[in-house]
Amino acid sequence: QVQLVESGGGLVQAGGSLRLSCVASGRTSNKDAMAWFRQAPGKEREFVAGVSWSGTIFDYADSVKDRFAISGDNAKNTVYLQMNSLKPDDTAVYFCASGWQRSPWVVSTTAAEYDSWGQGTQVTVSS
Repeated sequence: QVQLVESGGGLVQAGGSLRLSCVASGRTSNKDAMAWFRQAPGKEREFVAGVSWSGTIFDYADSVKDRFAISGDNAKNTVYLQMNSLKPDDTAVYFCASGWQRSPWVVSTTAAEYDSWGQGTQVTVSS
């Protein structure tokens, strides 16, 4: 079992920045892809950004491209989500997820393919 703990959420004005962190512990695997999802009130959970387990393939939702960046520090078992130029529409609970992937060149955007989830961290962007 993999435990994921997110941090870094908060309240920020539109145009501001936040960096989310996700620390993994437990039975981590070097074939776990990592991703960030978010869920706004009354909406379904949606993919935000992900990185393949090879660390070379990145994918982003169209709504966050050129504003968000996912990165990782293997030595710290930590993945980050740098969020810039935040908009009120980015307000949501952000979840870190990990899941075994057969291919080192794939980033799944489907929540069902991730089997470990953090508790979530609230991001609120005021206008």
